[in-house]
Amino acid sequence: MDLHRVLPELREPMKRAQITLPRWFARAAVRLLRVPKSDAVRVSTARAGSTRVRVYEPAGARSGGGLLWIHGGGLLFGDPKQDEELCLSTAERLGVVIVSARYRFAPEHPFPAAHEDVLSAWRWFLERSEDLGVDPHRIVVGGESAGAGLAAALVQRVHDDGGIQPRGQWLFAPMLDDRTAARRELDAEKHFVWDNARNREGWSGYLGAAPGAATVPEYAVPARRADVGGLPQAFITWGDIELFAEEDRAYAAALEAAGVRVTTDVVQGAAHGFENWAKDTPVARALVERAQGWLRDALRG
Repeated sequence: MDLHRVLPELREPMKRAQITLPRWFARAAVRLLRVPKSDAVRVSTARAGSTRVRVYEPAGARSGGGLLWIHGGGLLFGDPKQDEELCLSTAERLGVVIVSARYRFAPEHPFPAAHEDVLSAWRWFLERSEDLGVDPHRIVVGGESAGAGLAAALVQRVHDDGGIQPRGQWLFAPMLDDRTAARRELDAEKHFVWDNARNREGWSGYLGAAPGAATVPEYAVPARRADVGGLPQAFITWGDIELFAEEDRAYAAALEAAGVRVTTDVVQGAAHGFENWAKDTPVARALVERAQGWLRDALRG
């Protein structure tokens, strides 16, 4: 892919994000991340059934809203700490309580392991909502990349199970469709930060089979769902030059066609996950502010 298609302010930080680490090293490195501190937000950890969660509670006034957040990492690695700045900022600015879920990784733990882990986190949040000062009817489910794909699948599962529903879905560059990984012609594009070879590794490990099969397990691949009607409102953002642009656009269109209210935010010249690895750039800060504005509106009583 031509570097000139990337926004100038993203080119330098992208060089650092472009480094491909072995899976084992990426897992170790992300757990050792040094995280920012905030006097305005109390951070703690807890056990939620099959998984652990990181909980962010604003020290000031609370709005009564909540966010279940799911980190990214291609279904292969990651940790809630990688999104610490976003969670701290969102908790403080919006007065919301955030529960950030840790989940098991492929290929050692294929589907439904991660799906069941985030479902456990959702149920834990509902059960403890009163203690946390959260209205259980005012919780949004969100995530980034693979985490956003897990969030979309979780929303589908909760819809089908019935009961209390999420107020919305807050999806940053979601990884939604294994059929993208099966398209070998996309390998030549060499998409920045996350390319189709890595995408295939993630989906293969998660599904326990080559991506693009005629059928997949229910809730494993959000974009494969035939009927997306009745799902909660969605905010979906992606960069126009990233690998997931086509599948994200298609999912947004499917939601809209089914009558779901959708807000899309497409950032020109942005590579995958830039709001994370280039979080200090003006374009990333602007996106987060727009996204937080949508979240604030979605959580209003």
